Amino acid sequence: MSSADQKKEEGIHAKNQEFRRYDQVRKDHEYNLVEHGEDEQFDDEFEIRTCDLSLFFEGGEAGKARFAEELGEALETIGFAILSNTGIEPSIYKKAETAIAELFEKTSVEERLEFEAQRHGSVNQGYFPIKETTQIHPDLVEGWVYCRRAFDLDGDEAFEPRDFWLVAEQEPIFRHVVVEQEKLILPVMQSILRYLDVDEHLYDERLTGTNFGFRLNYYPPLDIDSNDAAAGRMLGHEDVDLFTFLPAQNVEGLQVYNRENGKWIRLNAPPGTIVLNTGDYMQRITNDRLPSTTHRVSRPSDPKLNSFARISMPMAVYVWEDEVLEVLPGLGEPKYEPISAIEFHTRITSKYYGDEYAVKG
Repeated sequence: MSSADQKKEEGIHAKNQEFRRYDQVRKDHEYNLVEHGEDEQFDDEFEIRTCDLSLFFEGGEAGKARFAEELGEALETIGFAILSNTGIEPSIYKKAETAIAELFEKTSVEERLEFEAQRHGSVNQGYFPIKETTQIHPDLVEGWVYCRRAFDLDGDEAFEPRDFWLVAEQEPIFRHVVVEQEKLILPVMQSILRYLDVDEHLYDERLTGTNFGFRLNYYPPLDIDSNDAAAGRMLGHEDVDLFTFLPAQNVEGLQVYNRENGKWIRLNAPPGTIVLNTGDYMQRITNDRLPSTTHRVSRPSDPKLNSFARISMPMAVYVWEDEVLEVLPGLGEPKYEPISAIEFHTRITSKYYGDEYAVKG
C-alpha cells in the first residue's frame, strides 16, 4: 500500500481535530470523519426547519420579513434549513439525475480521467475518481466539479462545451439547473442579511454573476461485505462557501451534526425541496453567528437501499477570488481579520489537497 493510500485508510479512524490547523473559523467540537457504529449517537427528535420560499416571492414585505426570520432562526440554530416552494420544476432534477447516472455508468474511468480535477482560481475543478475526493479519507464517491466557466451563461462566443464536458450534450441539462438555482441566491442572501439587521442589498452586486461550485456526486451501490464497508460515502466536513443548495436526494444517507448535544441528525428532505446549509465564508462574515455545520454521507439506515446508487448535485455559492471576506457591520467586535477569498478558501481546502494547494496573499 502506498503512503498516500495508507494515509487515506488512517482517515477512516481519524477525528476532525487532527486537521484543526487548516480551519479558518472556530470549530471546537470533535467528531469522527466516518460513522463509527456504537460510538455514535443519533438525534431522532430534532427537526430541520422547513422554510417556505413562496413567502419571499409572493408575500410582499410582510412575507419577506417572515421568511427572513424563519430562515435566520433555522440557520443560527443548526446551520441547515429545508427550502420548500422554490419555484423550480422538480422534473429538471429528475432529468439531471438521469444524466449523472449516464455520465458515470456509460463512460469509462479512462475517459473521465482526461478531465481529472485541477485547481482553477480557488476551486479544484474537474473529475474526482472514487476514493480520490480528498487525500485524507477514501470516500466511496465519484464526483465532478464545474464552476461558472464550465457553463454557457455569460454569452461568451469562445465558449466550447467540450473543453469541460465529457458528454458535451449534457451541458444544457445542468445549465438549466444552475440558472434556476441562481434565482434563489439573492433571495437567500438578502433574507440572511435582513435577519442580521444588515443592509439586505449589501451583497447584491457580489452575488450577481458570482462564482459557484456545482458538483455531480455518484455514490455507487454498496457491497457491505467488502473491505470498503468501514469507509463512509463522504467524510464528515463543513462546506467552505457562503451557502450550499442541495436538491433532495433519491437515496438517504445525509447526516448533520448537532453541536448542542453531540448527536447526528439523519436528514431526509421531502422530494422537490432543497436543503440549504451555511459554510465557512458565512461563519466568517457573521462573526460566528451563523455556523458552518458539519455533515457527512453514510450508508443508508435502510439496508435495502445499499443496492442503489446515490446521486446528488450540491451547488456551493462563493464570491469571486479577489473579494475580501470581512465581518459584517453591527455584529460585535470582529473575531476575524479581513482576508481575500482565495487565501481563505485555499488555506482550508489544502487539508484535502495538500499544503502546496494554499495561496498566500
